[in-house]
Amino acid sequence: MTALHHVEHGTGTGTPIVFIHGYTVDHRLLLPLSSAFADRPGWRRIHLDLPGHGRTPASASEPTADAIADTVAATIDELIGADTAFAVCGSSFGGQLARDLVARHGSRVLGLALIAPVVRPRGRRSIPRDARPIDTASVAYRTHAEPGIRNHDREFAARLDQAYELTTPPEERFTTFDHPSLLLTGRQDDSVGFADQFELLESYPRMTYVVFDDAGHNVHLDRPTLATALFADWLDRLEQAPQRAER
Repeated sequence: MTALHHVEHGTGTGTPIVFIHGYTVDHRLLLPLSSAFADRPGWRRIHLDLPGHGRTPASASEPTADAIADTVAATIDELIGADTAFAVCGSSFGGQLARDLVARHGSRVLGLALIAPVVRPRGRRSIPRDARPIDTASVAYRTHAEPGIRNHDREFAARLDQAYELTTPPEERFTTFDHPSLLLTGRQDDSVGFADQFELLESYPRMTYVVFDDAGHNVHLDRPTLATALFADWLDRLEQAPQRAER
């Protein structure tokens, strides 16, 4: 049995794409991106619940970013095989876990999509002056974020909060990642901001970087139409990449 609970959609024999949610939510946060796969049958979509989140118990990992990164990597190997290439999408805390997979596996990762990823430790983040709190009254938030927030393991989350960043930033462990990449940020993000993420571009030469106005931390919920279109463009680039064609 895998360490992490997961939900799968799409074709079981398709190219795997792993979705990694953020802190105190669960796999449902990234389900709105599923509409980008409406006419794409060749993908196996794997949505993980991190330890202490969703239906994965806290006992699945120690409450540190490093330990959770190890658990995520081991779970992916168990689900798809240790030699199978895959794409990955990570949001917020899950964004640094997604980047960790790039650092671990290099070209085994077909592509990387990041949504408002954690880049700097708390206290060193460039938060915009016009940042605003997450809109907790929106239908999208109540549907895709609130259930996970309501049910996460609060004791585990409190301990994880003390070891929230990876010991070594992923980009210090490789030179460049030359596969299709996407980075979406919100101009009014009150959690991680939008400016610090620009530092990542040097390590990801094929990265599309977008700052959405009128969007906060859950940028794909605040601006769903444009976010999904950009995600679909990233999928287009993945499908045209020779690495996937040679899979």
